[in-house]
Amino acid sequence: MEDGMVDNQHRKPAQGRARKRAIRAQAARTGVSYLVAARQLAGALRAGGEPAGGMPASQGRTVYPAGSDSHRRGLVEHRQRRSLAQRVQDARLAADLPDGRARHLADRFPPSRGEEGTGAGPLYHGAGRCAALSCLYLVLTHERPDLVPSTGELAWEAELGEETAIDTACAGLDRAARRLLDGDLAGLYPRIKAAASAPVGALIGHCPVRVPGPDAFRGARQILDAVLVVGEDGHAPGTRVRIVAGPHADATGTIIGALWEPTGPPSRYEVWPDGWPSAVITAPDELWVLSRDEPPALA
Repeated sequence: MEDGMVDNQHRKPAQGRARKRAIRAQAARTGVSYLVAARQLAGALRAGGEPAGGMPASQGRTVYPAGSDSHRRGLVEHRQRRSLAQRVQDARLAADLPDGRARHLADRFPPSRGEEGTGAGPLYHGAGRCAALSCLYLVLTHERPDLVPSTGELAWEAELGEETAIDTACAGLDRAARRLLDGDLAGLYPRIKAAASAPVGALIGHCPVRVPGPDAFRGARQILDAVLVVGEDGHAPGTRVRIVAGPHADATGTIIGALWEPTGPPSRYEVWPDGWPSAVITAPDELWVLSRDEPPALA
């Protein structure tokens, strides 16, 4: 499930509700009837002669988006061919908090970038993104030890050789780490330094000399978005979409981030419309995940 590019298992009733919401939003935006809006939406999904495939962003799962980055695709495919011994080794690393899990996730979701001409820019990038992840886990180990799975539990899960089992055990911790990045980084830096100087920081031997910069935390944010998608329906940064409602309706774009509530899949997505100077925040039922690559619709 994790290794697939898109999980196409639809839950039809929910998909139908998402489509109806998108049609109502289109009707409200354009001032036409529901039936006319439905035809407009269908036409938008066939723009450029493309079949109306894909799925609503409120459904399905995209962990490793398809794209033209052949280097990243090669790295992902190489991981899929690991031996059992390699999988066990990776799972052990994933269970080693904070630094081991940080290294595991940085390797598991390598750097990429948006398609040429879209303006989406680098994805999963940032020198020091591994250190940024480690710092987030360190803060939570210090402030929220109740979220940290026991060493025994993680060790047992690791011997299964399934990194997704470690994901399940660390789901609350990973989500809390991602939500730390919803706030101001200026307020996060003192918490990192306090955690590093606390007894727990000395105990695990993690005392960062220099806290990573904003680019590293941006890359860490997208990595955490991707790993959370593994356990929830949702779509990782880099997923190509069409916006079907709102001011940017009919535009294609790239998901560059997700917004998370305490539980459940992403509540909203940060989308960079092709050729647009900045990203926009969009509800899942206002997006359609494209079933295959589509040339950017540049302004």
